[in-house]
Amino acid sequence: MPRRHPDWIKVKAPGNPNYMRLKKLMREKNLHTVCEEARCPNIGECWGNKTATFLILGDTCTRGCRFCAIDKGKPLALDPEEPRNVALTVKDLGLEHIVVTSVNRDDLPDGGANHFAKTVFWIKSLNPGIRVELLIPDFEGNLDSLRTVVSSGIEILNHNIETVPRLYGKVRPGHTYECSVNILKTAKEMRPDVLTKTGMMLGVGESKEEVMTTLQDLKERNVDIITLGQYLQPSSKLMKVERYLHPDEFREFKTEADKLGFRHVESGPLVRSSYHAWSHVG
Repeated sequence: MPRRHPDWIKVKAPGNPNYMRLKKLMREKNLHTVCEEARCPNIGECWGNKTATFLILGDTCTRGCRFCAIDKGKPLALDPEEPRNVALTVKDLGLEHIVVTSVNRDDLPDGGANHFAKTVFWIKSLNPGIRVELLIPDFEGNLDSLRTVVSSGIEILNHNIETVPRLYGKVRPGHTYECSVNILKTAKEMRPDVLTKTGMMLGVGESKEEVMTTLQDLKERNVDIITLGQYLQPSSKLMKVERYLHPDEFREFKTEADKLGFRHVESGPLVRSSYHAWSHVG
């Protein structure tokens, strides 16, 4: 069984009216959120504040990351109505900042980049003035796919590196650190005005020195926004937690990351990539 969480990792059970309304909208339009699929501990707070991270390209991933609760296997065909349905739901909720992410779709020639772009088009068309953040996969390093999403009209390009380079084989089979950081670096080169963002899970076996070295590397590649959070084992079948970091350690990492000059640093045990995303661009 997953380890018992320490006292500082506590969240309220979801169930407020906004949460129930958003859940109903998701089911009516056959949409998915990473909040549900990845069993995010912040789902009650975020949905209660009328914000969510939409999961497109289906709910089945073609890779096998050892930390993620999303189903793995052979995905279904793309839903051509999904981009418009996401936009309609965003409009119903009256959101000002929206995050859209996806599973890995290595079965598609472009990794799903054009589907991302169509989703952005519909969101922007039906919601003038909205700010769009895309949390993308690595597209297997395909820079044409990256260019498609970067040029789609977004304000923030997010790609999570998840962990330090040494642990990639353990945490992210099928990914490489260099591919991920090159996605971030190249996105900034393609569009200097776009904000680049990435996140790491802590507590999977990394050292403090490795975290600091990785943060320095990300800063050198002109990443703007950093999120640092505690890894929580979603099920007994997935990677175990090596260590629970105390909130003071997260505060220390924030202090050090701020010194490096990142535009925004969000660091805490329950922080996830999209947690308080609307405040990251202030």
